[in-house]
Amino acid sequence: MKNNCAGTIKLEHVTKRYEEAGVERTILNDVSLEIGCGEFVVLLGKSGSGKSTLLNLIGGIDSLTAGDVQVDGKSITQMNDTQRTLFRRNHIGFIFQAFNLIPTLSVLENVQLPLELGGKPNLKRATELIEQVGLTHRINAFPDRLSGGEQQRVAIARALVNDPLVVLADEPTGNLDTDTGKTVLELLDTLTRKAGKNLVMVTHSEEVVGVADRVLRLKDGKLVEG
Repeated sequence: MKNNCAGTIKLEHVTKRYEEAGVERTILNDVSLEIGCGEFVVLLGKSGSGKSTLLNLIGGIDSLTAGDVQVDGKSITQMNDTQRTLFRRNHIGFIFQAFNLIPTLSVLENVQLPLELGGKPNLKRATELIEQVGLTHRINAFPDRLSGGEQQRVAIARALVNDPLVVLADEPTGNLDTDTGKTVLELLDTLTRKAGKNLVMVTHSEEVVGVADRVLRLKDGKLVEG
């Protein structure tokens, strides 16, 4: 593992609790973890084990109950809502099971969206990424005209367009058939490694387990390696 490089992730004694029907439930319990830059880490665990919650804490979407989350040496925990939003927009790339593309925007417009929101439109960067995911011929198509695999490739390009420090993927092949899912995973692995990005992925895919640098399992709110 590399140290002191861009994109390192550090969780220190992270705990997440919330109330459900008047009962306090612990999702994550005193979790500490360090991920070096350029590392591909897979999170496994039963449904409801806190995998997505852990991704959301790293990405600054959710707030923790106790502990600290740092990305590239910056404490997300100590940021206010506006600072977290800007940090997430500029430095975190998200890929979801449901694709989350904007239906009224074309492929090019969807990929460019993070750059537009950041006030830094870059047509060349967006076009190059669309080419890398093999969708140049679909650049003006709308999401409803794309297959599931094509939509997820657009989502990958969108996640990488801002040159993020970290890419977080939550069941990115959950809505895809086996062969398409394998192709998408290979593409995601190749593009993130080529760019030296951290990739943290929640998945049930055994193919991913075989190519990841590290596999972590969540059980009873605790993180277990292997």
